Amino acid sequence: MRGGLLNLRIWRDPILVAISLVALWQVLHEIAGDSAVTAPAPTLAHLWEMIGQARFLPHLRETGLAFLQALAIACGGGVLIGVVLGGHKLTGEVAEPILVALYSVPKITLYPVILLLFGLGMPAKVAFGALHGIIPVVLFTMNAVRNVNRTYLRAGRAMRLTPAQTGWYVLVPATLPEIFSGLRIGFSLTLLGTMLGELFASQRGLGFLLMTAIDLHDVKTILSIAVLISVFAIGANAALLAIDKRLHRGAAPEAHEKP
Repeated sequence: MRGGLLNLRIWRDPILVAISLVALWQVLHEIAGDSAVTAPAPTLAHLWEMIGQARFLPHLRETGLAFLQALAIACGGGVLIGVVLGGHKLTGEVAEPILVALYSVPKITLYPVILLLFGLGMPAKVAFGALHGIIPVVLFTMNAVRNVNRTYLRAGRAMRLTPAQTGWYVLVPATLPEIFSGLRIGFSLTLLGTMLGELFASQRGLGFLLMTAIDLHDVKTILSIAVLISVFAIGANAALLAIDKRLHRGAAPEAHEKP
């Protein structure tokens, strides 16, 4: 019984938010009309129809493949670079302000450079998506490695752990919550970068379909694609946030142990 009540509490807020958004959507439709905002029911019906079309699947596959490649580069490369910078104090102190400055630069200004380097198509989308996501992953990972409780490292040396054992049994549990927070933010920004890459120079993908719909003033298709991307982003972020909170709750007692 208690587990059932807990599950209801977990789902209550997302359901209420979804209902509120649909109600607001309907109100905007009533105010603006079909020329600006189509109603929720016809839009969702159009989305279902689009998903069932064979010509839609290659576009969805293109976007998914570009996003997964960009995410792998952003997360894998970001963690690797962050561990190196966090493990070497001087290098990290020099690199951090440079990374923060690069992070504050609007990435869209770098898109012409991306196009010159990678050309049109999949490589440019992957590069642009990875460019958005990699810096926060690097910064979070670097700070996680820097802030490892030194008592754990001394205990590892006292137990004569090998470097591999120290990394697996000490560093990974100590840094994982903070690194995962960076991966969660990197996920969202990588998705944003991939979609922006498709909007500006692409011949296939959801971004391409969206730009085509904008050119044709096809409001129903515009909203259908927006709903599809939003549902995926919100659902994935909700799952990642739940994992993030659980990891930080597990690591909370460590805050009282730091000297």
